[in-house]
Amino acid sequence: MNTVACAQTTAENPVGGWLAESIRGGGVIDRLQTILEVRADRAISGTGGCNAMRGRATISGDTIVFSSIASTRKACSPAVMDQESKFFGALNDTQTWRVDSVRRKLILIDEKGHSVVVFTRM
Repeated sequence: MNTVACAQTTAENPVGGWLAESIRGGGVIDRLQTILEVRADRAISGTGGCNAMRGRATISGDTIVFSSIASTRKACSPAVMDQESKFFGALNDTQTWRVDSVRRKLILIDEKGHSVVVFTRM
């Protein structure tokens, strides 16, 4: 896994719509949209690719903790469910974040400094 620096500038923030392009260093299924929406009030919503989800994000500086995540319980194909499980697990492991404003990416980072999800801005 790649180790990622966590420096922030005050102009960057994770608010907005984000489409996952990498989860735990692996690609995502083509045309399967794994989405994270972060609102200014820190409510989150989106989809793991099969199930809708919602919850809260506590954000302070470059730290972020996702909590109270609830999701629907539909069953999808095994590959879709695997990707969704990895996505929800990555959210649970996230400790910090950074935005690469040049590439329009949001990067979620675990406690060891590894990127767990890389998103592109929608």
